[in-house]
Amino acid sequence: MDRATFACSTAFFRDYSSASQGASCLPGGHVDFIEKVESFTYSDFFRDYLIPNHPCIFSAKFTEDWGSRRNWVTWDGKPNFDHLLQKFGEAVVPVANCDVKEYNSNPKEQLPFKEYIKYWKEYIRNGYRSSRGCLYLKDWHLSRAFPAQDVYTTPVYFSSDWLNEYWDAVAVDDYRFVYMGPKGSWTPFHADVFRSYSWSANVCGRKKWLLYPAGQEEFLKDHHGNLPFDVTAPSLQDKSVYPRYDQSQAPVEIVQEAGEIVFIPSGWHHQVYNLEDTISINHNWVNGCNVAIMWCFLQDELAAVQREINEWKDPVDDWHLQCQLIMKSCTGIDYKEFYNFLKVIAENRISVLENGLDDEASAKNTPKAAISTLGMLHAVFDLKRTVKVLTSLSANEDFKKLDLTSLSPPPEALLHHLKAAIDTALL
Repeated sequence: MDRATFACSTAFFRDYSSASQGASCLPGGHVDFIEKVESFTYSDFFRDYLIPNHPCIFSAKFTEDWGSRRNWVTWDGKPNFDHLLQKFGEAVVPVANCDVKEYNSNPKEQLPFKEYIKYWKEYIRNGYRSSRGCLYLKDWHLSRAFPAQDVYTTPVYFSSDWLNEYWDAVAVDDYRFVYMGPKGSWTPFHADVFRSYSWSANVCGRKKWLLYPAGQEEFLKDHHGNLPFDVTAPSLQDKSVYPRYDQSQAPVEIVQEAGEIVFIPSGWHHQVYNLEDTISINHNWVNGCNVAIMWCFLQDELAAVQREINEWKDPVDDWHLQCQLIMKSCTGIDYKEFYNFLKVIAENRISVLENGLDDEASAKNTPKAAISTLGMLHAVFDLKRTVKVLTSLSANEDFKKLDLTSLSPPPEALLHHLKAAIDTALL
């Protein structure tokens, strides 16, 4: 291990178990701006933003070598529609209508990419108006659909990414997205999937973010306990509808310029506007710093389902299983898949600790190569955090009521293996 890798790794040898998982309010809504690539290390990011769960902004210097910033943008900073059509014209993409509310989001449809670009050009020519509404291309899995394209490289600060590590392993899904939309397109108030972290980089254009630290959303709920669709709506001033709104803090506001990356902490609700025609790269991600928040979120989601269908508890024999199925349909995961998620993450780290990394694996863009890059003591940190959450999951009464015979290895055996790997690594 070279000196730089060792220096990075030693930051994780300390026990961060007592570090705060919740976010504190930032003084005056201040958000740090990280200017220089060469003077900002992974350890800095881990210590100052991941663990305390604070937002920050990375300057455009962190993305200046991306292929998308060279090729997807015209000389005057606008989306390069001709290049995009040449590369992706035959793709089919998800598009949301920002002018229509459907439950607490915007309805989506699938459109040919070339049709969306045609719409976007016409929308601009018509003064940003259209009878079709304001359409926003969102949640496009471009990297999965076009893996050979030179689009971007994930910055090292976001490389401990358990969500995509797991979903790549099971080849079902991923949480890497491209967003493209005209000036005026926006995303309603929400927190990210599983209360994950997110990072969002503007390839071109500008965004405005309204951020609420974790916990502040409680003051924004109406008298039924529902969150608002739009936190800027005048109706939030009506105390008969939103009785606690006047107790909420003003949001942290960020204006994100072209090339810049915004880091959104775990569990922070936010609302986002495109101030110009904008393209962005977005990832959702979980790691050892916020996996406990993900586990708390899943417990809260299951409890909400159980309350909703409690009246059918006695007549339904498999009520607990039905609750898990409903939770998975709403969130995308249930307790057994969460166990498998922890298992895949743990086994990848155990493999590196026990067997090292061969030259072929280290040369590839693989989870094990990423683990090695961050250092062996980071792998130990990950395992220690996994042990804590897995111990809680194994003791959970709702988990124990499930048929666990299909889990391999059984939870007790996996926990024993994890603890033994940690002990061996620290000898």
